[in-house]
Formats: sequence, structure tokens, C-alpha cells
Amino acid sequence: MSIMRDRLILLADRQDITRAGMTFLIEQEDHHCQYKYISDKVELLEALKRSKNAVVILDYTLFDLNGADDVLIISQRYPEVNWLLFSTDLNAEFVKSITVQGPRIGVLFKESSLSEIKEALNYTISGHRYICQRAMEMMLMPETKNEEVSVLTKTETEILIDIANGMTTKEIAERRFSSFHTVNTHRKNIFRKLKVNNVHEATKYAIRAGLIDTAEYNI
Repeated sequence: MSIMRDRLILLADRQDITRAGMTFLIEQEDHHCQYKYISDKVELLEALKRSKNAVVILDYTLFDLNGADDVLIISQRYPEVNWLLFSTDLNAEFVKSITVQGPRIGVLFKESSLSEIKEALNYTISGHRYICQRAMEMMLMPETKNEEVSVLTKTETEILIDIANGMTTKEIAERRFSSFHTVNTHRKNIFRKLKVNNVHEATKYAIRAGLIDTAEYNI
């Protein structure tokens, strides 16, 4: 596969371990690409203005993007950009929507094997879209009709309120005298039940449900 040299890779991921890991792989695979760390949507848009054929490696679940439409609008604005959504806990509805409507948007889960991560990186830098095995399976899942709406438990509702109020998983764990792992598991269950993928979407749900004061938000 022919690697497109000298492309700018925008690492739009707030996790230090993911940044370090991707940086290592980029350098190890000798892609001859520059890379830049991106922390928020504003910084991402500024970078894309200057490099309209960049590669974006994006953790959607931890980034400040307002739903799949936000990603699709940006990708349509910069049609030469290749995207790799490198995330956890993306639901099937989101994966189907983003891959059908975004022909240059690939999907890779963080729990993927090292070989699959390397393959995804090579494909994306080469200008091709990569969809991992798990995402392919999600895309092939039949549509479920009249699905019963999941109701959050009391604990999950309390944690949702904390998330919507801007608290991190670590802060919530300390406040509740729980382990980070326990709160993170609740967080995953909340996102799964509500069919949301990131904090922004969860916050919008909390506002619509009247769980937090809408006067403090502009969403």
C-alpha cells in the first residue's frame, strides 16, 4: 500500500496514553508524517484551515463535538481530509450513520489489537478508509424496532448529573468514595442506555430531562 508522505496527522485525543501510543506507532512505522496534538474543536478547525488534506485521528467520545452531524459537516467542508474515529463505546446507530454518510470517515475501537491499529493507521495515512472488524459487525446488525427504552438507575442518574455538570470520572469517584473503575463502568452503562457517545450528548439528554439547570448551558 502506498503511503502518502508528508501528510499532517492531527491527533485529536485528550488522553495522554493514546497520544503517546499513536506517536510511537507513527514514528515506528516510518510514515514521514508530521503530527500535531489537538485538544478541542476550535483548535481542530484552525488546523484544518491550514492543512486541508490532513489526517484526523479523533476520539469522538471524549471530544467536544455536537453529535454525528458535527463530524459530517466538518468532513464535508474539508473533503480531502481522511478521518479515523479511534474511540470506545460508539453505539451501532452512530457507527451506521457516520460510515454511510461520511465516505472518508473510518472507525476503530481502542480495544482493537495492535495489528489492527497499525493496519488502520496505514490505511488512513494512505488515503483510504478503514473500518475495523467490530464496526463492520455493528453495521451488519439488523435494525431493532419498538426497542424498550432503558431507564437509568438512581446511581446512574446521579452520575449523569455529575457528568453534565462537568465533573470528570476521577472527580465523581472521589466524591462518591468509589473506585475509578466502578464509576467508569456506570458511565459506559449510562451512554449505552441513552444511546449517546460523548459527554456533550449526555449533557443534552440531562437538560432535556430537566436534571440540570438549563440557564447554565448554551447547547
